Amino acid sequence: MIGYIKGNLIRAEDGVALIETGGVGFEVACSSASYAELVRNGGGEIYVYTAVKEDGISLYGFISPEEKKIFMQLISVSGVGPKMGIAVLSSITAGDLRFKIASGDVKGLSAVKGLGKKTAERIVLELQDKLGVIGDEKPVAEAFSADTEENDDAVRALMGLGFSRAECVQAVKKAKAAGAETIQQTIAFALKSMR
Repeated sequence: MIGYIKGNLIRAEDGVALIETGGVGFEVACSSASYAELVRNGGGEIYVYTAVKEDGISLYGFISPEEKKIFMQLISVSGVGPKMGIAVLSSITAGDLRFKIASGDVKGLSAVKGLGKKTAERIVLELQDKLGVIGDEKPVAEAFSADTEENDDAVRALMGLGFSRAECVQAVKKAKAAGAETIQQTIAFALKSMR
């Protein structure tokens, strides 16, 4: 199996890059992030998933091991193949995808062309509890500091809705660990996790 390619970009068209390395050209269907990086630099390195079927071998490329990992989790869901997985990661960044799954945002996932509501629901159902910490993200306890003004504002806003401080702090920790960046994302995720 091919897991990594580093080389020169020979041709790029419609999300597919032809990368030459060692005198051999590999055609790789890339996520939008890896495609943009290869085109910008005239080549480079990508992490590859090799799909073997009866009718041939296909290569799918990613900008980082973390992006490849979330792709692997996506295609583990029934009804999501490599082509759909690459389409999802070309429409949504890996970080945003993890946040949408963790917060149960079926509507946001359904906005991806070709991804229906039922498949989006299945992705959320099957992956919501499986998405652990990826890459350089910090575990829940480290990702949260009660001292930051934004986190404190989120906790106070949630307490204003009748939740206890302990519940609010825990919910905000989970939101931050899931990738929430703005106070609005933090509160929205926290509310969903508290229901």
